[in-house]
Amino acid sequence: MADVFDPGKRSQVMAGIRGKNTRPEVLVRSLLHRAGYRFRIHSTAVPGHPDVWLPKYRAAVFVHGCFWHRHDCHLFKWPANNAEFWRTKIERNVVVDQRHLKALAALDVRVLVVWECAIKGKTRMDPLALAQAITTWVESGPALASIEGLRK
Repeated sequence: MADVFDPGKRSQVMAGIRGKNTRPEVLVRSLLHRAGYRFRIHSTAVPGHPDVWLPKYRAAVFVHGCFWHRHDCHLFKWPANNAEFWRTKIERNVVVDQRHLKALAALDVRVLVVWECAIKGKTRMDPLALAQAITTWVESGPALASIEGLRK
């Protein structure tokens, strides 16, 4: 199937995709802030530059896009166009994620991954339930946890 955009428009669309301060990331930060937590964003002092770093709890929160980090949910689908490029890019993202998790574990940092499907799409969680899950993890969660969308 041919791309629906010409190359110039496709370039413009792709350039508009942000890596930081995405809507899901801002929502997670807002939930944490409303719950009274204070944190740093994109801290360069922590491996992987987590989206949210809570130094008091030695806790890092990553908000992963399901497409960019190859999550097994309805929001991820291998692209049909330029398949080799996308497979290489996404697989590299997964390898980098694993490297960051190992580095954080070596520093005794707890890690929470909040997947995009928990925030949007047909499997999204209720915002209050999402806030409760995140704050419960911050207070006493395991070393590695993830929050995914609801399975139907």
